[in-house]
Amino acid sequence: MKCFSIAKKKKNAELNRALTASSKSSLFSLSRNDVIFEDEWLIAVNKPQGIYCESILSSVQTLFSNFCFSGEDQVKLQELHLSNRLDRDTSGVTVITKSHKVAAKLVKAFTDHMVKKTYLAFCVGMVPNWVNMIIKSGHGRSKHGAWRVYACSDVGRSLPGGSVVRDMETLFEVLSVNGKASFQELSGSDKNGEKPIVVEEKSETTSFTEKAEVLVRAYPRSGRTHQIRLHCQYLGIPIRGDVKYEGVYEWKGRIYEGHELHAESLSFSHPVTGQSVLIKAPLPLWASQALQQLSS
Repeated sequence: MKCFSIAKKKKNAELNRALTASSKSSLFSLSRNDVIFEDEWLIAVNKPQGIYCESILSSVQTLFSNFCFSGEDQVKLQELHLSNRLDRDTSGVTVITKSHKVAAKLVKAFTDHMVKKTYLAFCVGMVPNWVNMIIKSGHGRSKHGAWRVYACSDVGRSLPGGSVVRDMETLFEVLSVNGKASFQELSGSDKNGEKPIVVEEKSETTSFTEKAEVLVRAYPRSGRTHQIRLHCQYLGIPIRGDVKYEGVYEWKGRIYEGHELHAESLSFSHPVTGQSVLIKAPLPLWASQALQQLSS
């Protein structure tokens, strides 16, 4: 009965978040202070939590339309294109290209896994017995339509609706457990090597009597929908506030209005100049507090 009550709370929370995000997104506008990188061909902004990506794009269009451009500075608003999409409650680096030609080049770089990405995630779950972890799995929809982790051996298998299971790979690094640096907490783990996990079966439901706060940095090597959230769930460290994938909704007397996942950085070769580009987004409060706790 208690489990049913929690599940109902989480379902209602997800519905309320969607309604709130729709309202916030319709009123959302960017300022120049939100721009973290810009040149002739690209603009990158720091997307806040609880805003849909489509609103980021329309806000960039409004931002440009409020300025007068002429000659080479002219921006064709209809050619602005989102290069990467973040989930509604994920914050961080969002890149928009300013022309169709540049968009095609950058999309190809993402598709060919030539863009390096880092994310920060605050998780609540089991204490990991590893510091560095590579998890390889399949990715696709369940028979009910939800995204889920599949076994590596399922990659290429056809699913109902015409889709197929695709490969998915993420490198995780544990930064802290319960506020302490990972090397202090994980005495029995391999601190230097990367422990590989090749998924060959469905994970068990993550239920623990004692839960730990785990801060991780994720390096996705593919770009599947909800990839980091799914892999965190599989590893038994669901992201705090991620009610869709078994994350806690209430924690230490606080109710969370969204999951705590932040797109920290993107690095790639510039699609026009070929120069190396590194774009970093300012940290949200939860991330800066967690990292500050490590340095204190």
